[in-house]
Amino acid sequence: MSLTRRQFVTGLAGTGAIVAGASVGASRLLQQRGGTPIPLVTSDLHAMTGKLRNFSLVAAPTKVDLGGTVVETWAYGNRVPGPVLRATAGDRIKVAFHNQLPAPTSVHWHGLAIRNDMDGVPGVTTPPTAAGGRFNFDFVVPDPGTHWFHPHTGLQMDRGLYAPFIIDDPREPGAYDREWIVVLDDWTDGVGPSPEQNLARLQADGGPAHGNGDGMMGGMGGMGGMGGMGGMGGMGGMGGMMSADGGDVSYPLFLINGRPTNDPEVLAAKPGQRLRVRMINASADTIYNVALGDHTLTVTHSDGYPVQPALTKSIRIGMGERYDFTVTLKDGVYPLVAAPVGKTGLARALVRTAAGAAPGASAQPRELDSDPLTADRLRVAPGAALPARDPSSTQELILSGSMAPYVWTINGATYEHASPLTIRRGETGRFLIRNLSMMSHPMHFHGHTFQLGGAGGTGPRKDTVLVPPMAAFPIDLKADNPGRWMVHCHNIYHAEAGMMTRLDYVS
Repeated sequence: MSLTRRQFVTGLAGTGAIVAGASVGASRLLQQRGGTPIPLVTSDLHAMTGKLRNFSLVAAPTKVDLGGTVVETWAYGNRVPGPVLRATAGDRIKVAFHNQLPAPTSVHWHGLAIRNDMDGVPGVTTPPTAAGGRFNFDFVVPDPGTHWFHPHTGLQMDRGLYAPFIIDDPREPGAYDREWIVVLDDWTDGVGPSPEQNLARLQADGGPAHGNGDGMMGGMGGMGGMGGMGGMGGMGGMGGMMSADGGDVSYPLFLINGRPTNDPEVLAAKPGQRLRVRMINASADTIYNVALGDHTLTVTHSDGYPVQPALTKSIRIGMGERYDFTVTLKDGVYPLVAAPVGKTGLARALVRTAAGAAPGASAQPRELDSDPLTADRLRVAPGAALPARDPSSTQELILSGSMAPYVWTINGATYEHASPLTIRRGETGRFLIRNLSMMSHPMHFHGHTFQLGGAGGTGPRKDTVLVPPMAAFPIDLKADNPGRWMVHCHNIYHAEAGMMTRLDYVS
């Protein structure tokens, strides 16, 4: 059975009974929950146990050099990525934000379980910062990990508005010699259509923007693994199903730390050194397979939480996800390559531990031919699991959509028509994520982490999970951060086209 993605998702209209049935089931679950939404939470639940750290952050138009091509874009601190913010778990953070852009904007602290009114979602948690305006963020960071920040306003993240936010763990032994923060991005601003033009094209003619073509689905074999919602068993091998999933937008450039392949960042190190890489996918529409030539990676963290060390040749990383890995460096010059799944081009940087010529700009390590590691193959580290507890509630997130018209939904509704998910403080909630589309969706929960497969089980702790086409994942979430929180696909074109809802705490 061979269908293009457009043929399949357009044909979903003919399977309305399936989608409608799922939506009715989700609505029935919501109706059983009931309750009155609690007010916005405006005080910290976490005690400050560390230092007070003050930062300033400016968003402004700027020019950046992309390998000899100078483009105008928007960025934090006049650089792409923006300046790294760094603190220690338990610190109180104050960020004096100044918006020098010609439009309102926002700052969302991705992956940080901070107080609700500081989450940076206009109209939900935090007021927008007007053009020329200022806003003072003030919150305690409770948990360590590799995190980042970006706008939650329209398509602004598909410019240069993103930067790492690293929260160090005072208990971590730091068994490595060097650290390297690696930020992946897909880039169109100034070298191709603007993000707004890409969305307008998708909405106008219901097809991949900038000539990406259909060819997203080479076949539908292997779907037998989508059963077994009760646990992690049967989820293995999902990665291969996404090999032709190329998003909706074709990008002229792919960047690592703001630099294209003809001007790569070079990490100078010594042979035998142990390197820790903190990798962030800040892309708007691109999944990557990542490998370091002639090296084996040891994955140690996913979305900031520790996992049992996992050896792999390559990693698949969805939009919004983060992976930390360590590697013992060999003697030579090696490419770190991020190959966009289903798209033409690549992003690369270099690791140099000796003299010699670098591999060519288009060279792809043979490690990329291996089956990439995905989150469902990771196991949580001892002490990092949620407390084992049967869920107090079970709710569905049914993911579906259409290219023509260009609409993406959760539980059969776009955001403006959605009924929020609900939960009560202190509960453990189970969410069954079922992807009925032929696109992968990186689903992100604000203000919380969840455990893949069930609380107290073996699955990893995460805040963003890449859900393959026609796959199904159960996740458990501990309701320990009251307020109202966004839940959405981190493909920002899908989010703009409706694939968002909320998780509201109720009394």
